[in-house]
This record gives sequence, structure tokens and C-alpha cells, in this order.
Amino acid sequence: MNILILGDVMGQSGRKAIKKYLSKTILENRINFTILNGENSADDGKGITKSIAEEFFFYGVDVITSGNHIWDKHETIEFINSEKRLLRPANLPEGSPGRGFGIFHTKDQKFKVGVINLMGNVFMRKTDDVFKAAVKIKEKIILKKNVDFSVIDFHGEITSEKMAIAHFFDGISTGVVGTHTHVPTADTRVLEKGTAYQTDIGMCGDYNSVIGMNKENSIKRFLKDKNATSHFPANGEGSISGIIIEADNSTGLAKKITRVIKGGVLQ
Repeated sequence: MNILILGDVMGQSGRKAIKKYLSKTILENRINFTILNGENSADDGKGITKSIAEEFFFYGVDVITSGNHIWDKHETIEFINSEKRLLRPANLPEGSPGRGFGIFHTKDQKFKVGVINLMGNVFMRKTDDVFKAAVKIKEKIILKKNVDFSVIDFHGEITSEKMAIAHFFDGISTGVVGTHTHVPTADTRVLEKGTAYQTDIGMCGDYNSVIGMNKENSIKRFLKDKNATSHFPANGEGSISGIIIEADNSTGLAKKITRVIKGGVLQ
């Protein structure tokens, strides 16, 4: 079983990179299941629309995860209830639209994959306690009982939260990946009990930027230049960034984790 997970898709540049590289990456690596984080994929880098979600599904994505920008496009509040393949963080306040986790079939219907979307509590929008949410979900998504494989997208600012969640799920999840900071980290590995992990898998977008935003304008904002405007995405050639987990069909745990970086200045 090969699972592809891609980091935050950033604006038009990220979407163009997905269009250019995703199908080929799936084919070349015999990918069985694909997850990407789509919360920055709108033209302004904030939120996701129904048409963009459908575009990702057309290119081969099986599940879209998200984070703190999930509600930045008002239409998402309406269509997320009917689109089960689009997840929002599971620890958003009770009563939030949509779902924070789900069980999905591979395209050939051979395997069931549990996908869990969590969001950190530190320096993020108001959420319920992420570790209390993790305890509850741990009892609902059980490897080799009601799913064959399971993946957690932890959308958060700080490395310690991500690492702690990874160790909490070690041995009971196929993989835990971090998203949100848009910079791929160098700690790609399989933990001691068999869970694949990377603190942040980066973004899909233009890396000739400040975490995906126009670099000149970002510098002006840091300098408090009166000519600075609101942040807007860089739209140069984009990279796709993420990981591939090769998982054992009998245990559901990871045998190998490999970084995927294609296109743009990052490659």
C-alpha cells in the first residue's frame, strides 16, 4: 500500500503544480491513496472553494484536509456537509459544520483508510483541546479493526505538539504528518513502533516567497512600510512537497517513508 500526502496547496501556483505533477506522481509511484491539505488553495491563499475541491478530486486526490483557514470562503460552510471527502479539524468547537475524520475506500475498493484532521492549540484559532480530541478519535479509528490504514494530518504552529501527537499515535496509525508552516522539515522517519512521521511536509506552491506569499510585500510588512498591502500569494513556478508512505498490508504500519519534492525552486 502506497499513500501520498501533500502539504498545503498555496494559491494558483500550488494548484498549477498539482495539475502538472500529481497524476504523474501517482502513476510513477503506484500510489493507492492520495491526501492533500487544501486550506490555502483559493486564489488569495485563504480557504478553498467547491470548484477547487472538485478540481483536486479530478486529478486523483481521495481526501482533502484543512486547518485554520477552512472557513475563509463562506461557500465552504455550505458544501462541506455534503462533501465527505473534505475534512475540517476534528477539534473545532462542537457544532461546527462538516467532519474531522472519516473512513474512505481506495479507488479499487480493496482497502479502508482512516483519515484524521487535527489542529494545534498553540498560536492558532480557538479550538477544543487537541489531545482530548485525539483520545476520543483513537477509540473510533482502530487499525486492523475498522480500517486497514490510518493517517493523521496535524495542522499546527509548534513542533512539540506535532511530535507529541506522533508519539501518541505511534504503533496505532500508519502515519502522522504536520502541515501549516509551509516549510518541509528534515526529520522524515518511521518511529520505533512503526508510524511514519514528518514534523511538516511543506507546501505546494511558489517557494520563491515568504511561506507562499509575495516576498517583496512581506518584507514591506515586516518593515512596517506604509506602501505594504495585505498579503497575497507569490505566483511563480510552484513545487509540490509531501511524502509517500509505503505501508505493510498485514499490519497497516509503515515500512518506509520517502519525501516527494518536484518542480520549482525547491527541487
